Amino acid sequence: MPEYRWTKVKCAIAALCLILLVPPAARTQSATPSQKEALMTYHATGPFEVKLAPQDDKSEDPLLARLTLDKHFHGDLEATSKGQMLTAATSVPGSAAYVAIERITGTLHGRTGTFVLQHSGTLTRGAPHQNITVVPDSGTGQLAGISGTMTINIADGKHSYDFEYTLPAAH
Repeated sequence: MPEYRWTKVKCAIAALCLILLVPPAARTQSATPSQKEALMTYHATGPFEVKLAPQDDKSEDPLLARLTLDKHFHGDLEATSKGQMLTAATSVPGSAAYVAIERITGTLHGRTGTFVLQHSGTLTRGAPHQNITVVPDSGTGQLAGISGTMTINIADGKHSYDFEYTLPAAH
């Protein structure tokens, strides 16, 4: 069998295996909220403090690091979070990358619960680019159904967040 056809067959087999790993009930469920459930868009801002603690990652590479996150949010989000971060520096000053996962516990505009944020960020010769997204279906309590994106701002050494999110309308 020619190589390109064999590659297509392997891709098809891999896709089929992934589909089969998802339970049938999950494959037929809608990925969107019930049509009866109206979503409301909100905007939250405020400062936060962060403590980073390097972890022993057993790596011999000085450009790679693993850290724990410990944050305290204020303003529209009164919460704490715990998380893990992986970083990579480069030999070019001002260029680096990070990924992180953090679980936030607290109150957001009066609603109590938890949710998880997934981070991906790069710094290209000092120019930042970040993507921080709520992990789907990670909301609990009154934050169940939350989705959205967050931006982190750092000015004069102080951190703040800008959080655009949706939640089912409060009953």
